[in-house]
Amino acid sequence: MRNPALVIIGVLLLLIFHAGFAFGNKSVVSIEAPKTAPKGSEVTIKVTATHSANSALHYTQWLKLTVNGNEVARWDYSSSKRPEGEVFTREVKTKVVENVDIVAEASCNVHGSAGPATAKISVRD
Repeated sequence: MRNPALVIIGVLLLLIFHAGFAFGNKSVVSIEAPKTAPKGSEVTIKVTATHSANSALHYTQWLKLTVNGNEVARWDYSSSKRPEGEVFTREVKTKVVENVDIVAEASCNVHGSAGPATAKISVRD
């Protein structure tokens, strides 16, 4: 017969493990960028990702940023190389010569993405 204490500990560990997944969510992103910028200027685009879990089993797996349809940055994470926290920000500088459409998205390794965030920068002469 199995040791009842070990069975209870095993069940408790299993419940804690599953509770971590239950409280997790999809990775969400937001974008901070200027609404307008002079033609030829350099702007900073800040992308903030939020995910309620950041453990070896449950974390933001990737974050990517596209500008006018071109991927300009991508950060990939793994169970051993996770983001520094549940909320983290990355910055990219880019030169604007035309109107800019920005799309950012992040994905949780368990629950996926809450969908992309978008922003626009209007270039003025």
